[in-house]
Amino acid sequence: MCKKLIIIGASGHGKVIANIAELNGYTEIYFLDDDKSKTMNGKYNIIATTHDIDKYISQGDYEFFIGIGNNEIRKKIYEMLKSSSAIIPSFIHPQSVIDSSVIIDEGTVIMANAVINSSTKIGKCCIINTASTVDHDCIIGDFTHISPGVHIAGTVNIGKNCWIGVGCSVINNLKIYDDVTVGAGTTIIGDIKESGKYVGLPLRRLD
Repeated sequence: MCKKLIIIGASGHGKVIANIAELNGYTEIYFLDDDKSKTMNGKYNIIATTHDIDKYISQGDYEFFIGIGNNEIRKKIYEMLKSSSAIIPSFIHPQSVIDSSVIIDEGTVIMANAVINSSTKIGKCCIINTASTVDHDCIIGDFTHISPGVHIAGTVNIGKNCWIGVGCSVINNLKIYDDVTVGAGTTIIGDIKESGKYVGLPLRRLD
């Protein structure tokens, strides 16, 4: 059976998703992007803009994925797709390690060499990026991006719309509230109780 996928957003991130989709058995993969000067994203054809989404949804033979790193834009497009009853899969790279008890919601991508341990829950439209680790009993909220090389210890609760930067470390038993951005290489050793941007050790808020 032919599996057809349209990825929204012809970015480098989108190309990685397309590769994972191929590894998950998708045989036709296309992109939508609003930059009309683009015709290809790597080896993949860009066939239209986001203004044409409804046309492809109405055809009924495509699934849709959002290849955009920005959390807010990803959320906005997800809500639009859901309102149109689009089918939105999740993608798991075959070289990731995921315990059978892990719950992964729709629209999420788990990239190569990621590890997710037992009883963890990953929300909608999350990005668990390359070689990141999420240990046991964690909760990752909807539309959150765990960047490459992040290490999250057990029983950590990260809220919605968060961005944990490349190479961050999070010790166990912490809570990070919604709409938090943490700069690359930061070590988080205490709860983050307010939205905002954070860097450094000791952790400090930038805004």
